Amino acid sequence: MIPEKVFQQILALGEAWRVARMDYQENEQRVLIRVEETPELWSQESCPHCAAKTVRGYDHAPERRWRHLNVCQLQSEIVCALPRGECQSCRKIYTVRAPWEGRSRGLTQEFEAFALTLMREMPVKKAGEILGETDQKLWRALFAHVDAAWKELSWENVIWVGADEMNRKKGHNYLTVFVDLQAKRVLLAVEGKDAGVWERFAAELGNHNGHPRAITMVAIDMSPAYQKGVRENFGNAQIVFDKFHVVSQVVKAVDEVRRKEARADASARQQLERSSWLWRKNPETWTTTEGDRWTQLQDKPLVTGLAYAMRLELQKAYAATTVEQARNRFETWCLWVRTEAEALTSGLLAPMRQAADMVERHLEGILAHWQQGLTTAFMEGLNSLFSATKRKARGYRSTEYQTAMLYFVAGKLEIPYYA
Repeated sequence: MIPEKVFQQILALGEAWRVARMDYQENEQRVLIRVEETPELWSQESCPHCAAKTVRGYDHAPERRWRHLNVCQLQSEIVCALPRGECQSCRKIYTVRAPWEGRSRGLTQEFEAFALTLMREMPVKKAGEILGETDQKLWRALFAHVDAAWKELSWENVIWVGADEMNRKKGHNYLTVFVDLQAKRVLLAVEGKDAGVWERFAAELGNHNGHPRAITMVAIDMSPAYQKGVRENFGNAQIVFDKFHVVSQVVKAVDEVRRKEARADASARQQLERSSWLWRKNPETWTTTEGDRWTQLQDKPLVTGLAYAMRLELQKAYAATTVEQARNRFETWCLWVRTEAEALTSGLLAPMRQAADMVERHLEGILAHWQQGLTTAFMEGLNSLFSATKRKARGYRSTEYQTAMLYFVAGKLEIPYYA
């Protein structure tokens, strides 16, 4: 009886349940922990329908199994024919819930907790291989915990919101992801990237103790649809165009200058060959090879080099400490780019001129960062978060899988959730 007593304590069954027997199945390398109720159960049980403490034993449901944590590297399962009780007050009959049962059918709470720990660190399929369970069963457990925990979230303190699009799969399939910039957590992910996603976010705010009028700052890219959605649903909010999207637009402009120059001049094409990543990165992130390539190109009369210098100068503008200083730097930058573009008759700097026009049109939203002290650093890390999420959810085309994984990885949910 020693193994039974040990597992009685390990499983923390209390006085209402007991480990009746331990069976070792040598051929299957499996341990079966057979549990049954004690008479004490009926003195503790309350009817789930009327809450009366007048429940009596009725019969037993068919035997069920729950996967538990391995014992000495052996797969272990709890086996029990759950008792059914009859309430003497409302006369209803029901099956007693197993106290060790997780949110997913067939798994114990301890097994689910360990599985969820693995799923945070690796793709779900890989976790299933390690645990000896199907990834479908692990997904069911993850969905159950995420759904329960997400519904209980409170957004009453959410006042600074960021939104960005996530490419769901190849083609034009997007999720819009809303984040709390103060708490640095994902709040909501919805399909689409039109103005309607903001209406859905406003509705969910109400479901989580928040309110659209409480939102004072919204960080977005320069999408007209996003701007329209914010204006229509969050009238009190100041729009902020976050640094990541502003700089990324200028990076694209530099790349366009590089392509135009390579097409226009054979000598430039030869010099610019296989250098695309050099212009997309900051000097401090260059590899040794890229640094050597820059040394070769820096004295060449390349328009791409001038465009790259303009991009680096724009990034320096974000080091400003006051809104007045930032405004002066951005306006000076726009004037410089426009002057150089007009002086260059070849038109190669036209993409940079367009970028300067973009900055000028959205300047007030760019400067709002300094006016309120809003930091969008969390927004800048979303792309790597999206990539990690897609790796963990790979193999599934359904939006629900990526959304659940986003909440699980970056929603700061209380998981495992058994409340």
